[in-house]
Amino acid sequence: ANAEQHGHPAGGLMPDDIAAALTADAPSGRAAPAAPPEPAAPPIGARPAPPSRTRPAPARLIGNQRLNASGDKDTRALTLDIAGTGLDYQAGDALGVWPVNCPELVEELLAQAGLSGDAVASVPGVGDMPLARALSTHYEIARPAPATLALIAEHTRDPGLRQLLAEERRADLRQWLWGKQLADVLHAFPAALPAQAWLGALKRLQPRLYSIASSPKAHPGQVHLTVSAVRYDNGRRQRKGVSSTFLADRASDADVPVFVQEASHFRPPRQGDTPMIMVGPGTGVAPFRAFLQERRARGDGGRNWLFFGERHAASDFYYRDELQALRDDGLLTRLDLAFSRDQAAKIYVQDRMREHGARLWAWLQEGAHFYVCGDAGQMARDVDAMLRQVVREHGGMDADAAAAYVARMTADKRYVRDVY
Repeated sequence: ANAEQHGHPAGGLMPDDIAAALTADAPSGRAAPAAPPEPAAPPIGARPAPPSRTRPAPARLIGNQRLNASGDKDTRALTLDIAGTGLDYQAGDALGVWPVNCPELVEELLAQAGLSGDAVASVPGVGDMPLARALSTHYEIARPAPATLALIAEHTRDPGLRQLLAEERRADLRQWLWGKQLADVLHAFPAALPAQAWLGALKRLQPRLYSIASSPKAHPGQVHLTVSAVRYDNGRRQRKGVSSTFLADRASDADVPVFVQEASHFRPPRQGDTPMIMVGPGTGVAPFRAFLQERRARGDGGRNWLFFGERHAASDFYYRDELQALRDDGLLTRLDLAFSRDQAAKIYVQDRMREHGARLWAWLQEGAHFYVCGDAGQMARDVDAMLRQVVREHGGMDADAAAAYVARMTADKRYVRDVY
């Protein structure tokens, strides 16, 4: 779901990697401290502090299943063992992951910069270490940061980058940077600098947040994630998202530093008989899998309605067997699907909302809570607009009254979004 508010990006999208890998100034995640410091031992006899952003817990990846049956998408169902770590979470929370940069990208960047990975690097707040390790675990080396671009422009012989950095060329810069990582910039504009100069211009590596796809009541000692691994060809090299491919490809080789990001606003209804409507296309389905597990574990009797969408039913119906089983046994009262590319005219979750507008309005009138998780850029806006249209048409209201109705839902915490 995983940015990106998460790296469901993540429930959900996770999202974190697309923004981080493809654009120069898109957000790469919720604000967080730089790379985690080495944890200090607690005083003798003191109770250890709970895991946090700055004191992450080591989790072990014990499950890694590809959810796409075929095609170029690579979405993973990941299971992390957190037994004995002190991590505590609730359905609706996110898991923060401190990633490690791809070794191939570290080697490429060192080669482009003409530096040795064995050179000593001083990382503020951490200490001295080999440059390769510093670049692997402490610095953002995929997304070109403004300060790094300015440093390259100052020391490269090619004036082209300086011209692109001019304020009036901002749109041109964004277009040129699309799909490029820092090594691609150095390939186009070589610059030779000492290691410490590079480290002074690089941003510190940030954790990525992913919507948790499990309930602790259903899976004690585990955290499940739904992560879309970002991989693309930028015309010069194959490129990868930072955190998503760390989890998909390399996390099984060592413990994964993680922490829980509480989302107290994003919880299944407290009253067990309250109806629940969930809109979670793509990796946005992650927290709603957790919600359904939570409601089953609590013995809630409230009705549950899920709108899920992706590209193709044959290859991209995430958790197909599980969701269909929940529908068949009655926990999932309704399951409405929108596979956009299985027919000539694209169909999205908001189209299914319109088709079932009368029933959707009836659920809202009966006190249903309405949840949305996924892409904030387009999907969430379209779903919000369709919600207002449903209220307007089936509630017999004008636009202002419908907007006021939706605003009351938000104020009453019946309309809640987790978008990235």
